Amino acid sequence: MTTLISIAKIINFHGIKGEVKVGFTKGREKQLASQKVMFIKTANEEKQLTIENVRFNKTFAIIKFKEINSIDDTQLYKGANLLISKEIVRDSLEEDEYLVSDLDGLDVFDKDGNLLGVICAVGENSASNIINVKDKDNKTHLIPFVKELVPIVDIKNNKIIVNNIEGLIN
Repeated sequence: MTTLISIAKIINFHGIKGEVKVGFTKGREKQLASQKVMFIKTANEEKQLTIENVRFNKTFAIIKFKEINSIDDTQLYKGANLLISKEIVRDSLEEDEYLVSDLDGLDVFDKDGNLLGVICAVGENSASNIINVKDKDNKTHLIPFVKELVPIVDIKNNKIIVNNIEGLIN
């Protein structure tokens, strides 16, 4: 079975003919525009939607789906996530971009090969993403997910290597 992940969210209706305003991650316009179909999951159903048209505003996309043709139809999906195959998203990632779900559970090593812990969560702040690393004593360490501190991410071998500078992980 294909794993689906969210790439956008229906914010509201746009006009009276069934177009919807869609929020998405900045810089992902090409990925969003290249889709022919998406899936939507609500409390009552999961269904495939066929994209007829996509255009972009400064802060959101406007999408017309074949299956949504009125304001009333759009109200059924307001707040719903738009999903696509995880593999499609993986294929569109740039170098040094990763899915959060692929980082969770990776072993964390220092440059000398010492196991420091396991990634237990990924968060973000205004400067960068933050990986939460749980050590053998069950203590959590927060590491900015930047190239200077995390030079190697090896998803295939289930590990990352960090520059364990003083005070990062003792």
